[in-house]
Amino acid sequence: MMTLISTALSFLMGGLPKLLDFFQDKSDKKHELELAQLQIESQLRLQAAGLQSQERIEEIHTQHLQIEANSAERLALYQHDIAIGQGASQWIIDLRASVRPVVTYLFVGLLIAVDLLSIWWAWSTGVAFMDAIHEVFDTDEMQILASIIAFWFGTQAFSKK
Repeated sequence: MMTLISTALSFLMGGLPKLLDFFQDKSDKKHELELAQLQIESQLRLQAAGLQSQERIEEIHTQHLQIEANSAERLALYQHDIAIGQGASQWIIDLRASVRPVVTYLFVGLLIAVDLLSIWWAWSTGVAFMDAIHEVFDTDEMQILASIIAFWFGTQAFSKK
């Protein structure tokens, strides 16, 4: 009986390191699996951050290309205007340059004349001044004047940026 117990005990003691190695190996594999999972998550975060950075770089590059294209277009328009004016007399060049301002002056002058005549007519027919001014200088006329002012002064503000 002692032989049987000692044999079983020897068998178990001989197999104990193998049994401990099994549990250690199982623990190591679980740890390696967790590390691999953390590495994958880290790589995905870095990849997402890298992709986001790359998208931002491409967006900035696209904006830069648009700015360069707008500048090139403006330069081409200026050169075209200069080329058209070459060989012309100075008064033709001045006349070409004054078309927009003259049209603007005429239009604003016409608005002022119509407003003054309308107020004079309303006053001469007995309409109260406040009623007449609201009828003469209405929102449509304000929009027209705002468009003129925005054309001449708004484009200057935007072109300096």
